[in-house]
Amino acid sequence: MAGGIGSRFWPFSKTSRPKQFLDILGIGKTLLQQTFERFIKIIPPENIYIVTNKIYSDIVLEQIPAIPKNNILLEPFRRNTAPCIAFANYKILKQNPDANIVVAPSDHMIIKEDEFLKIVKKGLKFVENGDALLTLGLTPNRPETGYGYIQISNDKIFDKKHPGFNKVKTFTEKPDLEMAKIFVESGEFYWNSGIFFWSLKSIIKAFDEMLPEINSLFAEGMKIYNTDKEDKFIENIYPKCKNISIDYGIMEKANNVYALCSDFGWSDLGTWGSIFEHTAKDASGNHIKGQNVFTYDTNNCIINISDNKCVVVQGLSDYIVVDSEGILLICKMKDEQLIKQFVNDVKLKLGDSFI
Repeated sequence: MAGGIGSRFWPFSKTSRPKQFLDILGIGKTLLQQTFERFIKIIPPENIYIVTNKIYSDIVLEQIPAIPKNNILLEPFRRNTAPCIAFANYKILKQNPDANIVVAPSDHMIIKEDEFLKIVKKGLKFVENGDALLTLGLTPNRPETGYGYIQISNDKIFDKKHPGFNKVKTFTEKPDLEMAKIFVESGEFYWNSGIFFWSLKSIIKAFDEMLPEINSLFAEGMKIYNTDKEDKFIENIYPKCKNISIDYGIMEKANNVYALCSDFGWSDLGTWGSIFEHTAKDASGNHIKGQNVFTYDTNNCIINISDNKCVVVQGLSDYIVVDSEGILLICKMKDEQLIKQFVNDVKLKLGDSFI
């Protein structure tokens, strides 16, 4: 899934080139490229599909030349993750009705890649023969308010054949700090990675039962996919699709949802703070990107400045300072969840030119 605009990384991430197409970590590869290279170790390129907005078609082909062009699914509008997944379901159905699928965001960081790929194989094996929807849970190491949580039960129906898999009790979206503390202390809650596994038959059945209006729209195109009429068909049906996530639309309602909880060095890289966690810092705890940055009495800041500017920062602690293409953001690290509001305010007053 590579269609989001990454507004929490504004102004570095903008609609014209969002974070999945950027070298956020400064390692010479974009997040999309890292995700693709991770999966081709166990899945051939012809079996990988990238769902993105139609305005990013050229960027995807430029960054992932190994992907077959027909495997880039272009959405005319953003309608959240449920329509995105339904689109992929029917494209895959046309090719292989017996497929088993892993769904992954394109902008996550995985540190322990070998461990992650073992888990992917284990997850695909788990959904191969049962009517199960599987999510990966991550052991929380802090009461994070920026992540969703899953609560597991002690009901291990598949325990004998598949140790480590638990039935999911509840999903909770981004709790407040006090609730997050309770979740972590309970030992029953895990971060929801947003990485899912299912057989094609199971997920289409789930759509038919819980999001039938979306499922029926895409089912109408079975004779059209992979023909020159596909683009027009998708253009016509997308405005009719409900804007809803797979979590709200299916995972929170289904009674056959399981979790495999583990630790493979995951971060969803959803905020500047998450980048700060995983990058090198100077002696004052600052992460600085930019050739001409001078700091004085400045600690624990993330400072991202273009190389053609000279910037002096004095007296800041725990701040985000980002300069990008005529936009300067200065924000307290603890208040970074407000960046989405800043983006909305700028758009309301100045239009799309800075978004």
